[in-house]
Amino acid sequence: MVTEDQVRDVLMGVLDPEIQIDIVNLGMVYGIDISEDGKQVRVVMTLTTMGCPAFDFLRDQIVERVKGLPGVEDVEVELTFDPPWNKDMMSEEAKMVFRYLF
Repeated sequence: MVTEDQVRDVLMGVLDPEIQIDIVNLGMVYGIDISEDGKQVRVVMTLTTMGCPAFDFLRDQIVERVKGLPGVEDVEVELTFDPPWNKDMMSEEAKMVFRYLF
């Protein structure tokens, strides 16, 4: 059965198209829920800005990657802005890359 760590690992391959840092290290993934049988996965996430046009792209990438895990049949991506994203949510690694790039 799929684990939260496995889901997080594949989500590290989903890059924000503007910044090119993955959504996990950016702190955009707020939660991962897996059904008891492991067939359904729900990813709760946010965006760096409320009007960000990248949601459809990110959602499609998340669904494709998580569905590629053994046993996963359905993936739901829930968008929330509570709490709003801020730079403090990034991992130290992402903060370092972000400072270097911007």
